[in-house]
Formats: sequence, C-alpha cells, structure tokens
Amino acid sequence: MALTQQRKQEIISSYQVHETDTGSADVQIAMLTERINRLSLHLQANKKDHSSRRGLLKLIGQRKRLLAYIQNDSREKYQALIARLGIRG
Repeated sequence: MALTQQRKQEIISSYQVHETDTGSADVQIAMLTERINRLSLHLQANKKDHSSRRGLLKLIGQRKRLLAYIQNDSREKYQALIARLGIRG
C-alpha cells in the first residue's frame, strides 16, 4: 500500500524545483496525489474500510491546502501543476 522508495524517487525527480529539492510544495502535492490515487483504488475494492476513508479525506484536505498555497503564490504555476497531475483545481 505504501509508496516504494523507487517510486518516491521517480516522483521527486520529475517534480523537483532544483536538484536537491525533496520537500517543496510541488513535490509534496505530487506525493499526496500518488497516495490518494492508490488509496482510492483500495477503497473501491474495500467499501467498508472507514478508517482508510478517513485517512483519504485527511490527505485530500492536506493537498487542498498546499494547492491553495501555490495558487496564492503563482496562478500560472498552479494551473500547470494541476494540468500535469490530472486533477481538478
């Protein structure tokens, strides 16, 4: 269920702002999106897993706050990020 170290490195390398970046808002949003997608698939198969559903809602809220931060900083960067991730803004 958790992200593998290799997958995390792939996400970090594709969304990082500079070469030593591992915690910028872009990277965090990409990691959260990957976790949300995996958890959504889990919940489609396990409809009664309410504790995982609660965790999913917490992840969505965290991603929403980070997206709001980026949107307040730069509208163009926000639009590019949500288009790249394939999420609704």
